[in-house]
Amino acid sequence: MQKNNLDDMDRRILQMLSRDGRASLQEIGKQVGLSSSPCWQRIKRMEEAGIIQGYQARIDMAGLGYGEGLIVMVTLDQHGDEVLHKFEKALAEIPEVIEAYLVSGEYDYFLRLAVRDTRDYERLLREKLYKIPGLRHSVSCFVLRQLKAASVPV
Repeated sequence: MQKNNLDDMDRRILQMLSRDGRASLQEIGKQVGLSSSPCWQRIKRMEEAGIIQGYQARIDMAGLGYGEGLIVMVTLDQHGDEVLHKFEKALAEIPEVIEAYLVSGEYDYFLRLAVRDTRDYERLLREKLYKIPGLRHSVSCFVLRQLKAASVPV
């Protein structure tokens, strides 16, 4: 199953789940006009096809003490498979890196970080990011306000 094989009912189910991943089958079915059983069958089919990849809670990072969000753009010295693999493996070991994207354009990676404050960010740079071999250059931007957070356009 691919996204272009989804019908309107599947898309409405996905919209419901993206708003509330804990909604019951009864709630979802009521909203989209299906009984629980066919609703469950559609969800199960989309899970098996990998369209629904999992369910997660949205966490208030500030509530956990991470008051600052950052976007960091990174350029590497080299772009061979081994260099990229080692860099990505190192990123995976840094808990403050909450998202990482290999991108095209002027930079090689966009990272989204969560830190407690500017001193915590400085510590993260010195103790972790700048110690990753192959990192040539980085540019950091503090997130002032999140304007939109959505899962996917369905």
